[in-house]
Amino acid sequence: MGKLTGQVALVTGAGRGIGAAIARKLAAEGASILLNDLDPEPTEAAVAAITAAGGRAVAFPGDAAAADFGERAIAAMVDTLGGVDIIVNNAGYIWNSAIQNMTDEQWYAMIDVHATAPFRILRAATGYIRQAVREETAAGRPKHRKVVNISSISGLYGAATQFAYAAGKSAMIGMTRTLAKEWGRYRVNVNAVAFGYIETRLTQTLQDRPATISVHGRDLKVGLDAATTATMESLIPLGRRGTPEEAAGAVYLLCTPESDYISGQILVCGGGLLL
Repeated sequence: MGKLTGQVALVTGAGRGIGAAIARKLAAEGASILLNDLDPEPTEAAVAAITAAGGRAVAFPGDAAAADFGERAIAAMVDTLGGVDIIVNNAGYIWNSAIQNMTDEQWYAMIDVHATAPFRILRAATGYIRQAVREETAAGRPKHRKVVNISSISGLYGAATQFAYAAGKSAMIGMTRTLAKEWGRYRVNVNAVAFGYIETRLTQTLQDRPATISVHGRDLKVGLDAATTATMESLIPLGRRGTPEEAAGAVYLLCTPESDYISGQILVCGGGLLL
């Protein structure tokens, strides 16, 4: 029996990296996971890994920024897994450039995935949560639900060449603190985790050639050169980048019963890095 046994969680952007680690951690503690990623193959692979370890997960591939995604995802949680207890808004990626080179397409891509997508998911969950709370209260069995929005130190402090990304991640801070005030009456704890430098394909150290990821047919540059990696690690008090599993641990903390009186908070998971 894990601390999350019987709970149903949505984790977006969970096919790889931090999202996959979050899904594995929540599943290992007993939660049933609706696991989303843009690409079907990593989505299915992540579900298979959870299932092989004895957990329960259902694949829900697709674009979290699609206009109808929120409604479909919440309906799938209820219809397939039986409820809505935990929402982790993790989907996202980087598309960097200096502001003078930034296009409207870049701007809206970053805002859509990091701000609009979580907004639509949370809006879609409202009806279910309100009805569930009424029934639970009438039955004398109140419970807490959890929302964890994934932000970044870029959203807190800014980062050169990340104007749109930082804006989207900063929006998640405002949404978190506002929703904590709106949903407190429903016993929903709404918090955010702002990650520092975590070892993923977005922050990989480049070797002989540039690295890219493909998003909606666009090849986007990712990764850091060795000198930049060394500089950043020298600024981190713990002296290294974090692992996806350590990142998942921060999210898990805000999903446990021990966090039932914590809401509206921003937890920085960055090895002590504060820029």
